[in-house]
Amino acid sequence: MSRIHILSNRLPFNTERIDNDFKLSPSVGGLATGMKSVYQKYNGKWIGWPGIAEEHFEPGDQERIEKAFEKENCVPVHLTTNDVDKYYEGFSNKTIWPLFHYFNEFIEYDQDCWDAYVAVNRKFANAALQVLDDGDSVWVHDYQLLLVPQMIKNERPDVTIGFFLHIPFPSYEVFRILPWRNEIIEGMLGADLIGFHTYDYERHFFSTVRRLFGIEIHFNQIHTESRIILADAFPMGIDYEKFSSAASRIHAKNESEKSELHVELEKYFSTSPDRKLILSIDRMDYTKGIPNRLKAFSLFLEKYPQYQGKVSLVMLAVPSRDNVEHYVNLKKQVDELVGYINGKYGMINYTPIWYFYRSLPFDNLIELYTASDVALITPVRDGMNLVAKEYVASRINKDGVIILSEMAGVSKEMGEAIIINPNNFNEIAESIYKAISMSTEEQTFRMDLLQKRLKRYDVFKWSSEFVKSLEKIKGIQHQFNTKKVTASVQKALTENYCEAKSRAIFLDYDGTLSGFKNNPEEARPDSEVYQIISKLTADERNEVTIISGRDRDTLEKWFEGYDINLIVEHGVWTKVRGGQWDMLYQINADWKENIRPTLENFVDRTPGSFIEEKNYSLVWHYRKSEPEQGVLRANELKDELTNLIANHNLEIMEGNKVIEVKSGGINKGVAALRFIGGKQFDFVMAIGDDWTDEYMFRELPETAITVKVGLVKSAARYKVKSVDAVRELLNSLVNA
Repeated sequence: MSRIHILSNRLPFNTERIDNDFKLSPSVGGLATGMKSVYQKYNGKWIGWPGIAEEHFEPGDQERIEKAFEKENCVPVHLTTNDVDKYYEGFSNKTIWPLFHYFNEFIEYDQDCWDAYVAVNRKFANAALQVLDDGDSVWVHDYQLLLVPQMIKNERPDVTIGFFLHIPFPSYEVFRILPWRNEIIEGMLGADLIGFHTYDYERHFFSTVRRLFGIEIHFNQIHTESRIILADAFPMGIDYEKFSSAASRIHAKNESEKSELHVELEKYFSTSPDRKLILSIDRMDYTKGIPNRLKAFSLFLEKYPQYQGKVSLVMLAVPSRDNVEHYVNLKKQVDELVGYINGKYGMINYTPIWYFYRSLPFDNLIELYTASDVALITPVRDGMNLVAKEYVASRINKDGVIILSEMAGVSKEMGEAIIINPNNFNEIAESIYKAISMSTEEQTFRMDLLQKRLKRYDVFKWSSEFVKSLEKIKGIQHQFNTKKVTASVQKALTENYCEAKSRAIFLDYDGTLSGFKNNPEEARPDSEVYQIISKLTADERNEVTIISGRDRDTLEKWFEGYDINLIVEHGVWTKVRGGQWDMLYQINADWKENIRPTLENFVDRTPGSFIEEKNYSLVWHYRKSEPEQGVLRANELKDELTNLIANHNLEIMEGNKVIEVKSGGINKGVAALRFIGGKQFDFVMAIGDDWTDEYMFRELPETAITVKVGLVKSAARYKVKSVDAVRELLNSLVNA
């Protein structure tokens, strides 16, 4: 595989000035661990901010930093203090962060911060463009760089781009309040592969794409006019072996090697063997639900007084953004709650809450993980939460219990934990009681399942699965591109057209010759359609047929006076130019009275939908309805109709935002094949846009030139992206 470059807000090293030079020390975060293996294995560059604002550079510093990072295959993106304040602290953390975590009351809308966000994203994109070679891939990370994928794609459409969002993606009803919502989604859609931690976030993203842009989504593929974009869930893992090995190493230490914290923890348990420790580790952030956790712990002590003096909560709160008002107020609230609870329930030899407002070294974290009987992880909203996984990996004795918020992405993988609603204090209190009362056998059973699962899907598996999907989307796009009507393909088709002595041309109407309209009556041909048809029919070698699901009266009226054939209502009626209407098979429409009430019921239940009645079919249109409700109702309708038409010669046909019920055994393929009959054509072309045209693509001879309008899977030999592309192709033929 070619090179893969990583783009993230920060480079995977901490930068320290020593005398006149800079020393780099590796970062220990999960992203740094997972991505190092990728960019090193695939000989890529890691592009990011080194952590020092330009104003703090002394003469020669920039060159020295770049030289130091060059040895690590890293490319620094230099930012000013203003960039950091407005792009990172401003738009990223005061707009995107609270919005995506559903804290609307904390969102700040600032045009200057948005402008800075755009400008800094452009800096990152430009840095990437400087290192990209043909065939390279780029993996962009997180909410600070949401615009970068599109910026790179605009300049290098040949480059495969992955994007991963490490925080939740909110529901459309929340996301829609953002003034720059379209720009954000367009930025993300520059990627070829978009990754989320959970399917819920993926689902919210799909909903937003549908509602904002009306783009069709098939399974987990987003079909834009020019590309297919893959979106999927990749739950991020941890370096499982690192935590498990560290726990074994610390467990094996002799007395002289143990840390002060380790000794104090052992003293705690030695005074009373039945004592229990509950662990809470978080950044001091309003998304983590720390005040709720403290209130629930207080309620537990109140409801179960027998555990006063026996159960303590170890709360490690890592400082975060302590110059921001919301965070200052949060710390004040937490400080007051800790003081209140310790004052109410504390004793001479018992402190209910051990409160640490600082970070701890890695070994101390492992000591807390291995010593604590329960991990209490109750964020009110969290993209993943790796602390839960680290706790599991550190429990080498296979004991311990996790109480886990359903609002954390990790809860989707950890069904063996005790899952709670983080806003339900009583439920949390009862879960604490359940956790400290759980038998050793049940703890072991649950922990064993968790460990096996998390060990299999670690951070390296996570990154490798994403890379595999990058290769997958390359294949999907390559397959699509091989069917595209490129300039060379169009030239070859034109040459075949010019050489042919007898031509049969089948053209669908809606979505092929003319764009879709909310009201079918508004789709009358425009002057360009009439001009194309006139030029095609002026050549006596051409047999031009409009083949459509529309009713015969409408198409006869629209194309009156034009020397064309008409096949309508999906093949029920045929009219050869200059002739009369002929019914392919003798059918009746008596069944309509049984089906119409069901369709009317769905019209009543789906605002914006309506029924179109044709001679031998009924059509339920939902193009004007709310997108997701329309899709949901369409699936319900198909289920109901399937039962309703059993034992009747009827078919359900699903078109572009329509469900049609028609008499069975008749379709465009049968009608087109019958029309060709024994005639000798040395050029056969069929163009259509929805799955009703697939019958035609499959039934026509293998030598036929079949063209699908749209970027979806099709039996057609070729694809074009839009109605405009169809018109361009037809014009190129008639003007050859």
